[in-house]
Amino acid sequence: MAVTTRLTWLHEKILQNHFGGKRLSLLYKGSVHGFHNGVLLDRCCNQGPTLTVIYSEDHIIGAYAEEGYQARKYASIILFALQETKISEWKLGLYTPETLFCCDVAKYNSPTNFQIDGRNRKVIMDLKTMENLGLAQNCTISIQDYEVFRCEDSLDERKIKGVIELRKSLLSALRTYEPYGSLVQQIRILLLGPIGAGKSSFFNSVRSVFQGHVTHQALVGTNTTGISEKYRTYSIRDGKDGKYLPFILCDSLGLSEKEGGLCMDDISYILNGNIRDRYQFNPMESIKLNHHDYIDSPSLKDRIHCVAFVFDASSIEYFSSQMIVKIKRIRRELVNAGVVHVALLTHVDSMDLITKGDLIEIERCVPVRSKLEEVQRKLGFALSDISVVSNYSSEWELDPVKDVLILSALRRMLWAADDFLEDLPFEQIGNLREEIINCAQGKK
Repeated sequence: MAVTTRLTWLHEKILQNHFGGKRLSLLYKGSVHGFHNGVLLDRCCNQGPTLTVIYSEDHIIGAYAEEGYQARKYASIILFALQETKISEWKLGLYTPETLFCCDVAKYNSPTNFQIDGRNRKVIMDLKTMENLGLAQNCTISIQDYEVFRCEDSLDERKIKGVIELRKSLLSALRTYEPYGSLVQQIRILLLGPIGAGKSSFFNSVRSVFQGHVTHQALVGTNTTGISEKYRTYSIRDGKDGKYLPFILCDSLGLSEKEGGLCMDDISYILNGNIRDRYQFNPMESIKLNHHDYIDSPSLKDRIHCVAFVFDASSIEYFSSQMIVKIKRIRRELVNAGVVHVALLTHVDSMDLITKGDLIEIERCVPVRSKLEEVQRKLGFALSDISVVSNYSSEWELDPVKDVLILSALRRMLWAADDFLEDLPFEQIGNLREEIINCAQGKK
């Protein structure tokens, strides 16, 4: 059975960030391995940077050794006390591990400012140390449990290699992707969402990954105003061979519960393929049938094959009742139209305590999981239909961790589009295939 830490996710993240963004790997747990400091040191010496966490009834305290514990060698020790979400520290000075853990008492029983006595399950410290850590003036703290962690780089060489390989695999799969039944050459994905949610930024991020450098073709606004006022259909060239990729990202005016957002009646025209690229939206009324950007008889290639709702992770909890009603109404229209839709959660990297290491194992990240469940609860999306991304905004260089999230989300959208194409009526599919065959043979 795996040994697990007593730390909550929040407390673990606070400690990780406070001591250099390291990942904590559990080496020793008193309630499992025993409260024997000698055994503890045998197991935990020579492990590199080491964090000892002590749990009492009222406190979480501990010691950090940046150089780690080495037998009979002095190391700089930093004490800490964790109270709710606040952490205080005190530089204890140079200690040997034997002195810190009360081992070899006859030789190392000299007066100290701080000692961990595992055998008697107590921590002894002087009044000055208690005061510096912001603790109550009680010189002895009873130990309910203690744990020792090795502090590792959150992105070690093995993980980075795995991310790079996954990125390579995703790029290959997306470059060679073919829409279901070859019914269209390019999948059209409509990006919908509140103003400033990150729709244009997602397009820029996708384009950046395939170009091999950060680009900003689509202008990006603020999280309150946005900037997309025209309907844009973006084809993306692959930076590797210059060919167009098998998908088109369609950007639109953002949704708003007030004036200034996308006119709801325009959505059905977009879905049906009636609106041409660069159409200037009018928030007050939908496109007119005699408008020069109105397409009278769109074909399947002009239609939307998948809709991706884009939501800012930091804004979900502040959605007004009007916005929730509007999104649910659009979802009902999509269901009636048979258009498969997914959700995209952006700006997760700006959430408190989230690190790059968390982005690698995003499904295990507690705050992100909470946001996903909030989207499910408020808007009705299945958890399996929600992707998490970190868009490029102020970066100068590509990041393989971000790339994997972006490419994984795009792959999920293409799978959804395949579901839409596969679900088309048989008669419509048959006619389309006949047209494709005739076109390939040069017939009119």
